[in-house]
Amino acid sequence: MPQIVASRSKMLVSTTLSLFQILVFSISSAASNPVNNESIFQCLSTHTMHSTLPVYIPNTTSYSSILQSFIQNLFFLSPNTPKPHLIITPLHESHVQTAVICCRKHGLQIKIRSGGHDYEGLSYISYVPFVILDIFNLKSISIDIGDGTAWVQAGATVGELYYRIAEKTPMLGFPAGVCPSVAVGGQFSGGGYGYLLRKYGLAADNIVDAQIVNAEGEILNRESMGEDQFWAIRGGGGASFGVILSWKIKLVPVPSTVTLFTVSRTLERGASELVHKWQYIAHKLPKDVVIRVLISKVNASQAGQKTIQVQFQTLFLGETEQLLSVMEQSFPELGLKPEDCVETSWFQSALNFSGLPMNASLSTVTVNSFIGSFKGKSDYVKEPISESRLQGIWKNILEADNLNMFLTPYGGRMSEIPTSEIPFPHREGNIYQVSYLVIWNEKGTKAAKKSIAWLRTLYKYMEPYVSKSPRSAYLNYRDIDLGHEFQNGTSSYAKAKVWGSSYFGNNFDRLVQVKSKVDPYNFFRNEQGIPPVK
Repeated sequence: MPQIVASRSKMLVSTTLSLFQILVFSISSAASNPVNNESIFQCLSTHTMHSTLPVYIPNTTSYSSILQSFIQNLFFLSPNTPKPHLIITPLHESHVQTAVICCRKHGLQIKIRSGGHDYEGLSYISYVPFVILDIFNLKSISIDIGDGTAWVQAGATVGELYYRIAEKTPMLGFPAGVCPSVAVGGQFSGGGYGYLLRKYGLAADNIVDAQIVNAEGEILNRESMGEDQFWAIRGGGGASFGVILSWKIKLVPVPSTVTLFTVSRTLERGASELVHKWQYIAHKLPKDVVIRVLISKVNASQAGQKTIQVQFQTLFLGETEQLLSVMEQSFPELGLKPEDCVETSWFQSALNFSGLPMNASLSTVTVNSFIGSFKGKSDYVKEPISESRLQGIWKNILEADNLNMFLTPYGGRMSEIPTSEIPFPHREGNIYQVSYLVIWNEKGTKAAKKSIAWLRTLYKYMEPYVSKSPRSAYLNYRDIDLGHEFQNGTSSYAKAKVWGSSYFGNNFDRLVQVKSKVDPYNFFRNEQGIPPVK
């Protein structure tokens, strides 16, 4: 059960001892930096005047349940993974203000979690005394069909947002992510993309206002925070600049009928040739068409032989007849047939691509569809990779277990938006994005090391064929391999420039300038956070 902090209440708390990232770091106990528990709760009590504030303390069943409920990467669910001093789960925006004020006063690092993949666990792990501010309770969604906008609190999931839009009308949608269980607080602040990206760009491209709690505990909107900070939180990672409370988003028109298909091919059925051709045409197709490629290893025979399977997953904002015409003109090699196509609504297509049934309920779309131990990376490709070089990719995947690649075409709206419009810089000149994911089920460091080694080998192989100077990466697919500095839970400018250039390109220095202005003492810090300069 949570400890409830109300006005003038007083509590005691215990701490736990633990390690940081199990493969890399050995750290000291949080108890080596003792925290005055009574003072913290007195502070929370003083600033919580109108409603109770749930605070979870270690060594209780509820504490573990809350901590684990939004950890999708089981790699970070080890007994040795460091645990927070407290978990605070606000029920009201004022609770967020209280948490910020008191954590700052007592020198506690604050980790902001809204519920997502969090590839490296940076929203719930640290080696210094820290608090998790988990905002999963802040999830209201208010849709205004009249002006085509919605206010969405940061703890609401993508699936909940899609569902609420569909309740109002089948003629509007939003270009957010594919995974319905990921909350919008982190996803939108890092960019956020899905099957509407070629038509409408990223989620962050369609944000028109926001509410955020700054380091002083003030609630700011677009007008009061100013255009620089508003620019920074749309693709620059909101957790470096404050606590995102809610987004105001511009909904986008979608037709009442969309068409989707998934066509699978193996190497024996021409998959290599099709992927090679796909690279030349996918980013040039009409904006209404997105053909995403999923690559994995599968059984080729009952004898256990393996092969590569390539799935071409497609959304078309229109009817089957139109799609068949487009495919016949642009990609006849795929051999698309009418029976391959399914006509449905945009909302149901989003459910389908996330692996959910098309009649899923609201409770269903909030359920996490994937939990496992995994490591991810990302890349951007500017020139097609030759068919002979593709063979090396297939070889790497065949030699590994559960090593997957996802290719997402760009072009369309993604090429029209200037690279400096928001911090997300990966625009014109990128023909597709690569996402790498390796998954393992075995416990212990041996399996993790083996799987991560496979991923790094493939990533190294891809180096000549992807973006350079810098080698670009997508912020929402956090990758500690790009560089980090864990000594004090933050990064110096020089260290941060390494990974910052990969995530943000030439926008990194502007993000540093904004950070230096709005949070000069770096209260909102994490191991790949934007650093201030003095």
